[in-house]
Amino acid sequence: MDGVGSFGAGLAGAAFDPVFFIKQPTTVLRILSWVFSLVVFASIVNEGYVNLGSERLHCVFNKNADACNYGAFCGLGGLLVCSIFFLLDVKFQQISSIKDRRNAVMLEVGASGFWTFLWFVSFCFLANQWSRTAPEDLPLNQGADAARASIAFSFFSILTWAGLTVRAVQKYLLGTDMTLFTTDHLDGVAPVTPYPSAATGGATEPSDNYQSPPFTEGLEAPAPTYQVPIY
Repeated sequence: MDGVGSFGAGLAGAAFDPVFFIKQPTTVLRILSWVFSLVVFASIVNEGYVNLGSERLHCVFNKNADACNYGAFCGLGGLLVCSIFFLLDVKFQQISSIKDRRNAVMLEVGASGFWTFLWFVSFCFLANQWSRTAPEDLPLNQGADAARASIAFSFFSILTWAGLTVRAVQKYLLGTDMTLFTTDHLDGVAPVTPYPSAATGGATEPSDNYQSPPFTEGLEAPAPTYQVPIY
């Protein structure tokens, strides 16, 4: 069956073991990434905006709405991406095709690396805007805890998504080392059989030693003797 044991998964179609699945490092990192994304999103949405004596709300990050929007986007997007890949991890062992498994792993490598970069930008952006926020912009220190939490968990998200990227790369490299990965190229090719060995019970060519041709022993007559004539 295609895909048996490829890309770090077990036998295709085998029973799902939830205990083993939860203990896997990839699953742990995925859950942590989901929680960190939730914290960033909830912190910005709930306490990321303050009222400075007007009906208009201002972002706690130096009144820069782009900072709050970008942080909320990373939080919400991280939640969705983690949920999608969590379901893919559950169904991954049921994928029997090597090509489909390879595509799934390549997608995971690209997505994890991309979101590592997005969280790095989020951390730098939020930290920079928070350092420029004046104390008078936050009456009664309103929203300060939410801002610090967003920055801290953005940094933690960099670590977890980087770990997911490393795990995905390891899974991809493990799959490329499998000999089953090349079975698709061998479909329809007749197996090469060795040459048949010589039959042991059949007739064999005679291996007579060299013999002199027949009737040669008597062909060489003794040299004739001449008698001296008597006169």
